[in-house]
Amino acid sequence: MTSTIKVNTIQNTCGADIIKESSNTITIGASGDTVTLASGASQSGFGRTGTVDWQTGSIKTATFTAANGEGYFANTSSGGFTMNLPAGTAGNIVSVVDYTNTFQTNNLVITPNGSQKIGGENANATLSTEGQSVTFVYVDDTEGWKNVQDSTSNTVGNPYMTATGGTITTSGNYKIHTFTGPGTFTVCNVGSGDNNIVSYLVIAGAGGGGYDRGGGGGAGGFREYKGPADCYTASPLNGNPGGTAVTVTAQAYPITVGGGGTTASTPAGPSVPSTGSNSVFSTITSAGGGGGATANYSGSTAGAGVGQNGGSGGGGTGSGPSQGSNGGTGNTPPVSPAQGTNGGPGFDGPSPSSGGGGGGAGNAAQAAAAPYGAGSGGIGVSTSITASAVKYAGGGGGGNQGPAGGGKGFGGTNPGIPTGSPQADRFGAGNGSSGVDNAGIAGTANTGGGGGGGSSGNGNGAAGGSGIVVIRYKFQT
Repeated sequence: MTSTIKVNTIQNTCGADIIKESSNTITIGASGDTVTLASGASQSGFGRTGTVDWQTGSIKTATFTAANGEGYFANTSSGGFTMNLPAGTAGNIVSVVDYTNTFQTNNLVITPNGSQKIGGENANATLSTEGQSVTFVYVDDTEGWKNVQDSTSNTVGNPYMTATGGTITTSGNYKIHTFTGPGTFTVCNVGSGDNNIVSYLVIAGAGGGGYDRGGGGGAGGFREYKGPADCYTASPLNGNPGGTAVTVTAQAYPITVGGGGTTASTPAGPSVPSTGSNSVFSTITSAGGGGGATANYSGSTAGAGVGQNGGSGGGGTGSGPSQGSNGGTGNTPPVSPAQGTNGGPGFDGPSPSSGGGGGGAGNAAQAAAAPYGAGSGGIGVSTSITASAVKYAGGGGGGNQGPAGGGKGFGGTNPGIPTGSPQADRFGAGNGSSGVDNAGIAGTANTGGGGGGGSSGNGNGAAGGSGIVVIRYKFQT
């Protein structure tokens, strides 16, 4: 049995109409009334009219979660922060406006809930225009939140990352952050999928060259990874596949750029050339290049007569009690692909004796040999991660007996001239210089090139070149 009650108007006790039908339009509530659903009740079919309730009594200055039907004033004058969108259902609406006109300096990041989308992308959107205001409406699970009103520009989820730090350059659709000294790479906003896997080049500082027919310094460790979203010409040592990928998140990454190793000097008691310092980005560490061996006249300086281990090994010496010593071992500690190679052994005579070259990223150094046969440093390798082809991590040339110090390891430009060439024509034996007290040539800064070994007759070794860190990623289509 069905009961039906039909009325045209319901009034409250004061005679005001609270439900009224007129011309097929039903009006609920009188002017000045508040219509409230009972606790636990839900509504459907009402939707919203495209406006929000602006929260003027709660100016936002830090990360917060928005609610359906509300609009917010965001004050980023003291720093950027995030507005988290609520879990959206069709018809939901949220608005936000730049309260202090500082979005261009300190961005407001809009983050969708879980796997939901902004403009068809499950990714953050960034408001970065002065005075910007936007209104989002949740349409469906295909497009998610769509901005239906924007005072300045269209706002959609950004599938690419944004970051700061170092010297920033642009090559097509890619950003390149170059660090020639310590700094911080800060990821402000992550992208989606492979766009968060960055390309990187991490070169360590190179080893210093040895004293008096000393070994050349080993190149700094060379580690490179070309991300799957990238398109530049990588080196033969590119670690994709098989290397270590770095997937970044929104955080700060301290950057360490290794300095070059010091030289060996003074005839009274030659010091030991030092290895270069490590360079570090995230989980990637490139090892400093090994110092070249130096003549150990007193026999009391530990390790002076042997090429040191490192990213690439330092060369052995051709003089003193340790003449003819071995070069150091490269790729120490071991990584895959290998970050460097071995240093070359020294030559112990008959006179003239000479030092071995330092190992390079591209190949091992030459051994020293007679006559005038200081070993050439191992070659470096070329990569275009900075948008132009540059060679890095060449080994330093060994020092000779006579008028020539060791050559520098300038990104592997040392051509590796065969042993037995006249010393004036050997890059590895000192660039054709004259005089009996010639020093080696220093490795070039920010290439990880090894320092040259010194010649006989008080020839000092040279310092290794410092390293470099480069990070690259796609930022637009």
